[in-house]
Amino acid sequence: MDSKIRSLKHLFVTVFLSNFALNVVTPAMTDITMDALCPSQDKCSLAIYLSGLQQAIMGLGSMLMMPLIGNLSDVYGRKALLIVPVTASILPSVIMAYKRTTNYFYAYYVVRTLTGMLSDTGIQCLPIAYAADCISEEKRASAIGVVAGVGSAAYFCGTFAVRFLSTAQIFLVSSISSTAAAVYMTIFLKETTRHINIDEDALNQPILANGADDSESDSSEKRLSPKNIPSFYHIISLLKSSTTLSLATLIAFLNGLAEGGIQTPFMYFLRARFQYNKDNFAILMLICYGGATFSQLILVPKLAPIIREETILSLALIAGFTNCQQITSIYNKNGRQEK
Repeated sequence: MDSKIRSLKHLFVTVFLSNFALNVVTPAMTDITMDALCPSQDKCSLAIYLSGLQQAIMGLGSMLMMPLIGNLSDVYGRKALLIVPVTASILPSVIMAYKRTTNYFYAYYVVRTLTGMLSDTGIQCLPIAYAADCISEEKRASAIGVVAGVGSAAYFCGTFAVRFLSTAQIFLVSSISSTAAAVYMTIFLKETTRHINIDEDALNQPILANGADDSESDSSEKRLSPKNIPSFYHIISLLKSSTTLSLATLIAFLNGLAEGGIQTPFMYFLRARFQYNKDNFAILMLICYGGATFSQLILVPKLAPIIREETILSLALIAGFTNCQQITSIYNKNGRQEK
């Protein structure tokens, strides 16, 4: 591994701990939701509706919040903003670690929905921005691949650990891991030394920066003003100004819509049809995350300089499309059998 990438070791630890905390609870959430909303039942429409509503709210919230968080990180620093989603992810697990009755589940549901707007996407995006600040352009794809691979490794380890933990222990471990991530990054992670100025290459400029403000002698003070925080109108204008960015945003939206629309209903389907529990879900996710970890840690850093990022994106989208087709065929086949 390149020495520059190795210099991001404290970022990798932060990414691992925070992603581990987020995903160690995932295999158990289907069982917990069913037990809280529809005890002693294999099917529960309310659970699917609430899970879908939560995903929709978190997705829309992230869409509005992430450009703001990203722009603020251009001004105040990546570390300063990364601490916000990492810290926000602690509270939901603490609630469920304390008690898992129906009332506490609803409290968890509300808090998780609100904090998820920041934590889920923020923990994915800000480490990538941090790595991009520290790594030169020609090696950024490899560095970002390693960051994503560390996240996938955290998913893998989290789902593997679920098989050896009780439900109460799962949320306790999640709380400890997210707290450890916040403490570790506060102590060890250094702020990036990137400074914004008009003489830099366009790739190093914040995408929502105002050039007029930068040319003023007191530009640093203006950038700290609340008036300079980008509005939703500025975000729309940004998307309209770049065809490439608009297409990338559309691809990300459609891909997220497809994955989000399949994953949660598929887990409830497996529970209803095959009586899956957290251990079965953990095995299924281990297979998925194991492949993702190998791909992002081994294949992507080696292939990115050879076949370019566009080809890798195309291959990933083809794989995702194939996966959706397979899951759809499973739904249809079992639907016909039940009839």
